Amino acid sequence: MREAKNVWILFALTTLCGGCNSGMDSIDRRIDAMLQNRSSELRSNKVPANDYKAEEAQTADAKIRSHSLATDPTTNNPVATELHYTPADEAQNVSERLNSYAIDAYGNSTSGAGLKDARPIDLASSWRIAQRSSREFLTAEEDYLLAVIALLAEQHRWEPRFFNDTTFAGSNTWNDGTPANALSVINKLRVQKKLPYGGQVEAAWVANAGQQLVGTVSDSYVQASSVQLSANVPLLRGAGMVAQEPLIQAERDVIYRARAFERFRRQLLVNIAGDYFQLVQIQSQIANQMRSLESLKTFQQATQARVDAGRIRAFEVNIAANDVLNAEAGLANLREQYILQLDRYKVRLGLEISERVIIKPLALEIPTPDATLDQATRAALEFRLDLQNTRDRVDDARRGVANAQNETLPSLNLGATALIITDPNKDIGGVNFSPQDSTLTGSATLSLPLDNQIERLNVRSATIALQQRERGLEQARDNVIVGVRSALRNIDLAAFSLQLAEKQVEINKRRLEEQLLKIDEVDAKQVVDSQNALLLAENRRDQAKTDLRNSILNYLLESDQLRVAPDGSFQPLPGMDMTALGTTAPGAVDPPPMGVAEEAAKAAQQDR
Repeated sequence: MREAKNVWILFALTTLCGGCNSGMDSIDRRIDAMLQNRSSELRSNKVPANDYKAEEAQTADAKIRSHSLATDPTTNNPVATELHYTPADEAQNVSERLNSYAIDAYGNSTSGAGLKDARPIDLASSWRIAQRSSREFLTAEEDYLLAVIALLAEQHRWEPRFFNDTTFAGSNTWNDGTPANALSVINKLRVQKKLPYGGQVEAAWVANAGQQLVGTVSDSYVQASSVQLSANVPLLRGAGMVAQEPLIQAERDVIYRARAFERFRRQLLVNIAGDYFQLVQIQSQIANQMRSLESLKTFQQATQARVDAGRIRAFEVNIAANDVLNAEAGLANLREQYILQLDRYKVRLGLEISERVIIKPLALEIPTPDATLDQATRAALEFRLDLQNTRDRVDDARRGVANAQNETLPSLNLGATALIITDPNKDIGGVNFSPQDSTLTGSATLSLPLDNQIERLNVRSATIALQQRERGLEQARDNVIVGVRSALRNIDLAAFSLQLAEKQVEINKRRLEEQLLKIDEVDAKQVVDSQNALLLAENRRDQAKTDLRNSILNYLLESDQLRVAPDGSFQPLPGMDMTALGTTAPGAVDPPPMGVAEEAAKAAQQDR
């Protein structure tokens, strides 16, 4: 019986080892190593990272798990009688409410004056925040991680894989009414390995222990072991590199995803910068609008004084008053536009909506590139990562045609099996194998495809897919050329528009100054028109500045010459003599605090 106990212990240990797990930490280390390797091959300076522990802890939480298992999740949809609608007081001051929205969002001015516990954000910090908490960035990062995990899983399928199967069986038979009970335990420890050109080999150790039970436990214990070696190798269908197709595609998919991730980081930088420049531009528009409003109010008061003195006709004060109302409406719209844009910006950065932030105007003066259309085209065709992915996927489609053609071949598989058992004459075989009782078996199986219409149709389908990929590559190449050439031309267009806008601002300033110096000779409509023309010119100038900055960044993105630092910020290229990030943008003017337009107008009137 001691031998039986030893065998039972052997079975328990074997089963335990077969089910043991080295832990998720080793998996995480393999993922990190793969990311480091692939990112270094791509010459990328950013390696994705993920914290799985928090999600795993939540998944293990009993309350959260009960919610996920519920088949009838709660729906909150009250009927109309359970709701209540409160009409607003018609006598309320809407203007004050609008001012309160703006003050709550960014204080007494867009610079954040009077706003406590606010978080200052400039362009550089926006880039850094986006690469830490932006939802779209985290999703792109996880897509890269998923591709790496899929590759590691596929690679493991080609490594030696261990399995352990334990079977407990019992039987009860009757012979002339006499019961005979038997209990057997079969444990099979096996290892499998895929072959690089198709097929697989397997080695297994099978331990079989049986106990005859007749009423009570008897000494009829039997134990035997065997070693099984088997191999199966295809020679036609499924043979060759086609056998490695899942592994090849998984390897290439990681490269595609690494390129896509790096391309996304550059796109995100440009998009964040575009949103930031839009906020700064609205700040400038608000400042321009408030200056114009104050000037119009001052002019309205001066016009009223001239009407009271009988120097001009009374209707001219109404012209000035009408434009004051238009300016107030325009200011309210700009404030709401800024609040909405600011909230969307916080969402894009992954910040809480309730968090108060202050947008600090900073300079990003990238010099305009000195490049020809041909140079820009060559750079884009050579560097665009998404175009490289499209080009390589054409090779995937070509490989798909070859794989489909392989499926039309007959199947010719060679098989071999070797069985070595313990001495059959001994009840307790242990591990004393008997080579002279071995069995060798060989086989060759030929399967002729009498009906391979589906396989041939798959070849045509793969051929059409290849043609589509080739046309897609041609179209992608043409689109890249069109995009980069347009981006380069837009730089010149934006620079030219900025020059014209700056001249228009100077012209309208001089025009307004001359009219104010000869106010007695100019009617109210002409002064108001000059004010509006100056406001329009200033807004066009600010828009042109924004367009120029965006067009340069867009050109660098279209030609894929844009580089992103590990923290997500802009990485200047050699030759870029840039204004350092972190300085106030030239020409940025902070508007006066809200709610003091009247006081400013009175002070200007007193000075006059």
